[in-house]
Amino acid sequence: MIHIDGAHGEGGGQILRTALSLAAITGQAVHIDRIRLGRPRPGLAPQHLAGVRAVAELCDAEVSGAALGATTLEFSPRRAPAAGDYVFDVAHARKGGSAGSVGLLLQAVLPPLALAPGHSRVILRGGTHVPWSPSFEYIQRIYLPALRPMGVAAAVHLVRHGFYPRGGGELLVEIEGRNGPLRALQRMERGSLETVRGLAAACDLPAHIARRMAQRAHDLLRRAGMTAEVVPQHRCGGGPGAYLFLEARYEGGRGGFTALGARGRPAEQVAEAACRDLLGFHASGAPVDLHLGDQLLLPVALAVGTSRYRVQAVTAHLRTNAYVVQRFLPVAIHVQGGADTPGTVTCHSPNDHGR
Repeated sequence: MIHIDGAHGEGGGQILRTALSLAAITGQAVHIDRIRLGRPRPGLAPQHLAGVRAVAELCDAEVSGAALGATTLEFSPRRAPAAGDYVFDVAHARKGGSAGSVGLLLQAVLPPLALAPGHSRVILRGGTHVPWSPSFEYIQRIYLPALRPMGVAAAVHLVRHGFYPRGGGELLVEIEGRNGPLRALQRMERGSLETVRGLAAACDLPAHIARRMAQRAHDLLRRAGMTAEVVPQHRCGGGPGAYLFLEARYEGGRGGFTALGARGRPAEQVAEAACRDLLGFHASGAPVDLHLGDQLLLPVALAVGTSRYRVQAVTAHLRTNAYVVQRFLPVAIHVQGGADTPGTVTCHSPNDHGR
């Protein structure tokens, strides 16, 4: 049984998600302790417990320790992940419901299903636009397109928005599994900026909130020499909630940036946060943004050959993810760069990691 220290490095829920995915894919049992030990509320939160149950269903795993607040877990797959129709609801993990992230839940179940021959239809229910997690737009426009050249065939559709603390959102994900391994990725140069597009959404809130976010973002980006098309939207259901998503698309890469509204936070401040993140990425010259940098590591480790990509900065999440991946797979991962400077990730994978 592989042992994973859940408090290693960044010490967050990503350790759990990566370990679960790799356990399912490789068939190797895993013991994880000190789960999220350094967090204000250590152990499994609802979204993490939902992830354990979801991946366990894919591979009929035997699980010990799957409970809210648990800091130790054992997970033993009993068969290879199977394509099919699945429904996973974060709200079922806690009495009274939860707005736990469906985007993070998707990142746990997608790799096993992408490598499971056949078609999968997955319904995910919970928070679609919540703090510290990828928004629906980020998944649709940044994460999945980055995986497509590697052979991950998946599409995501927003059925209903879900905001903190209510949740209740829903995504429909269609996945076409592969019979063979993923292809290596090369993303070292991004080329010229082509477009900047955005969505300013104020769901079940006054229309002026969306217009103000859109106008402020347009003004700030214009001052920086960028022409941006930001569309305001205020009738989207599932609310109340507000957010701004910006996408910068280049010849050889793209970055996505989400800022969420909150009670007492002016619309202009939401726009300023998203623009600040976009402009920081633009100044870096890298083709891969901060968050995508660590999200790409598991897929490239599952590909055959050598993958290389330049990332905006080397985060603790990225280095921690490398630790987990190398506990499961015979891959060589080299990460160069610092937390405040662009870096390079190289991953050499010699085989297809099949059972």
